[in-house]
Amino acid sequence: MTSDDHSGPDHGPAPAPRPGTASRPGTGRRPDDGPAIEAEGLRRRYAGGFEAVTGITFAVERGEIFALLGTNGAGKTSTVEILEGLAAPDGGSVRVLGHDPYRQRAAVRPRIGVMLQEGGFPSDLTVSETVRMWAGCTSGARPTGEALDMVGLTGRARVRVKQLSGGERRRLDLALALLGRPDVLFLDEPTTGLDAEGRRDTWDLVRQLRETGTTVLLTTHYLEEAEALADRLAIMHAGRVVTSGTPAEVTASRPARIRFGLPAGIPAARLPLSLRAAQQGARRVEIRTHDLQRALTELLGWARDQGVTLDGLDARSASLEEAFLEIARSSGDRADTVEV
Repeated sequence: MTSDDHSGPDHGPAPAPRPGTASRPGTGRRPDDGPAIEAEGLRRRYAGGFEAVTGITFAVERGEIFALLGTNGAGKTSTVEILEGLAAPDGGSVRVLGHDPYRQRAAVRPRIGVMLQEGGFPSDLTVSETVRMWAGCTSGARPTGEALDMVGLTGRARVRVKQLSGGERRRLDLALALLGRPDVLFLDEPTTGLDAEGRRDTWDLVRQLRETGTTVLLTTHYLEEAEALADRLAIMHAGRVVTSGTPAEVTASRPARIRFGLPAGIPAARLPLSLRAAQQGARRVEIRTHDLQRALTELLGWARDQGVTLDGLDARSASLEEAFLEIARSSGDRADTVEV
């Protein structure tokens, strides 16, 4: 899906004046001032009264890569649909580039790119024909060759869409999302189906887009991807944002771990009392600590003094995956909302 779409009527009033020429009522701020994306007290309800998003507040700065993560049913898809202008909020407010993306759709759509989980392309068109068709509905579209080159599909330009692999279709999705040179790019699971090389190439492209000033909001199930790309992230659970910050800030609150094996005849009870250890099997030991350098220094000093070899020694800080899993297990009854 690309950055402009002339299908269907515009929602609400006529588009606002050209960005940068008028202030938002009551704010004294022009639309192109401030964050690229703002949500305040955002809520979304479905039939039957189910509230999928329960009053979240966050902002995404211009030129930032922001990852929105969540457990299944957390509400992130409902949130992103509102940000993209596909649905109106049931409470609170949202601004994208200073405009309401639903009521001022005509002002927002030419400036955003959307990569959905499934593109739904006509299967009998070639790759280049698909791009040209999308370009016909896109203001200021890139040349077809440039769009395909950005995602590594130049050599597949004459291949029919139905003959593409799943990973190649994802790259075509991305090419179409980039056609209109968007100021804000929404990426929904962008590397699903890609091999390791394709994933890394996509990461490099996203970083290049950030360097040119594009704001990226990313959803992904690959926590390694969020950790590698995101300047900041938020984790949703049960319709709320339960933690947020830089990847380092989110993981810093979780303990690091040290794992190793002890020789036969050396029980874990021989370790210094300051190193709280958990036995794993007959000889494997795990230590969890919030001060990795101090604990590791003490452990290595003890091993040297005792003449003990620590088999398979492995020390590392907490990963985003560990933080995510802990949040998923522990936040089910959490009632507060953390502001991003």
